[in-house]
Amino acid sequence: MKSILIIGMGRLGCHLATKMQELGNDVMVIDENPAIIESLSSVYTDTSIGDCTNEAVIQSLGVNNFDICFVTIGNDFESSLVITSLLKSNGAKLVVSKAKTDIQADLLRKIGADEVVYPEREVAEKLAVRFNAKNIFDFIKLTSEYSICEIPVASSWIGYTLKDLNIRKKYGINVIAVKNENEINPAPSPDYVFRNGEHVIVIGKTSDVFKLTAKT
Repeated sequence: MKSILIIGMGRLGCHLATKMQELGNDVMVIDENPAIIESLSSVYTDTSIGDCTNEAVIQSLGVNNFDICFVTIGNDFESSLVITSLLKSNGAKLVVSKAKTDIQADLLRKIGADEVVYPEREVAEKLAVRFNAKNIFDFIKLTSEYSICEIPVASSWIGYTLKDLNIRKKYGINVIAVKNENEINPAPSPDYVFRNGEHVIVIGKTSDVFKLTAKT
């Protein structure tokens, strides 16, 4: 269990707070809009109304006591910069801030953000790959070249084992899990026999995955 502070309760902040709480963490949420905090008071036991660009507000939160501080301000980048800087100068252990552009991310890192996330960009990239590439059901970008993808089992694989197919050598990818309906078999053995209707989770060069799915 971790202690989490989330500043800015827009769409990202609300979704993040909900998931963090579902995972069993202690979550404190803060926003300068009283109406937003009032609507969330029955959901979170620890809520606060305040303008976190004010250092006195940051100091009152005891930010050094939180394992992670998230800055999820939506459309006011100047406020994100100020809050990120104040969090670090007041002893925050780990600050994760939201950015929309590379320039914003660079500025956030320079003034103290430990990590920067691009939620809109990440969703856009994932959607673009999923709906542009054939037979890509899920996509996680690891680097500019490599990704993790969920793809259907190729028809030519059905009835054969991982060992029979020698997938790594033939296709340049590694199978890290097999998905059948709602069940996942992580790290299948070399003797695992592929069946019709299954999906596989693979890791490798994105270009190699695309080549494979174009044939299925």
